[in-house]
Amino acid sequence: MAFFESHFFSEALGVQTTVYVILPQKSTKGQIGLSGNGEKNEYKCLYLLHGLSDDHSIWLRRTSIERYATEYGICVVMPYGGRSFYTDMQYGGKYYTYIAEELPRLMQEFFHISDKRENSFIAGLSMGGYGALKMALKNPERYAAAAGLSSAADIRGVAMDFKDTLIPVFGEDINIPDSEDLLCLAEKANASPVKPRIYMGVGTEDFLYEGNQKLRAKVETLDFDYTYRESPGVHGWAFWDEYIQYVLEWMFGA
Repeated sequence: MAFFESHFFSEALGVQTTVYVILPQKSTKGQIGLSGNGEKNEYKCLYLLHGLSDDHSIWLRRTSIERYATEYGICVVMPYGGRSFYTDMQYGGKYYTYIAEELPRLMQEFFHISDKRENSFIAGLSMGGYGALKMALKNPERYAAAAGLSSAADIRGVAMDFKDTLIPVFGEDINIPDSEDLLCLAEKANASPVKPRIYMGVGTEDFLYEGNQKLRAKVETLDFDYTYRESPGVHGWAFWDEYIQYVLEWMFGA
């Protein structure tokens, strides 16, 4: 695998921003411990989103995502999303527009990444799990599959717990519209002729567990190709390092 740190200007955000990208390398003769798996001309791509307290570097620093991705010969794009909940903020950047629209176009421009729906995937943890599921449910024609780990699945239910963070996102009244609520988005996306496969994973001791059960109950009443997995675990990296491996197998193993 090759690792790129890319700095570029985002028109959506109006500033320079950074993204980490790992790409398959066709030949790695002499490398110890890994082998190349990059025979394709256009790579399947996983957009991998970070949580509230972190940045674009965190998946590489806290997990072995590069090693895991090597097995499947995929590209992984890890953008910076601030504390935006991947939303076009009331007082801040247009992070939804950036991630959903501008970033894929730029990544296809810079790298050999496929623009086909069947090769486009998105996942994340916590705030990033919310963001990944939201992106896919709002744009079912763009993503083949989406995964949320320990997601902020019931954004309205936790709004007061994250009041100071959500005021810049949704305004002083924290008025969260249906277009930003995963339960409403799942209902709306259910009518789409094409729908992304959905994966949810959460630890049974996670403080966001109840919200995940609420979204799970909703999705299970709808017509999605849906996978849910839970096990003992808290809101932490030991759980996410384990579960990102399940996600990759679920997305790319078949």
